[in-house]
Amino acid sequence: MTNKLFIGGLEYSTTDAQLEEHFSKIGKVLSAKVILDRDTGQGKGFGFVEMDSPEAAKEAMDKLNGSQLNGRSIAVKEATPRPER
Repeated sequence: MTNKLFIGGLEYSTTDAQLEEHFSKIGKVLSAKVILDRDTGQGKGFGFVEMDSPEAAKEAMDKLNGSQLNGRSIAVKEATPRPER
């Protein structure tokens, strides 16, 4: 298990700070990043959160998967490496 989580189903206006605040309820957040469209600067509806330990990441998946953030139900799962192109 890794410390990095993939977060899907985000409201397009969600900020890094809102994402970090939501996950800090579980444990220490090392980083929280909403992925933005490079042309418009608007969120793409997903992001990544890195927790301080694999245990905190597992707890975040268990407790926050399906939770509400900015009126949307979010999906939380373990991040996987990006496939080579």
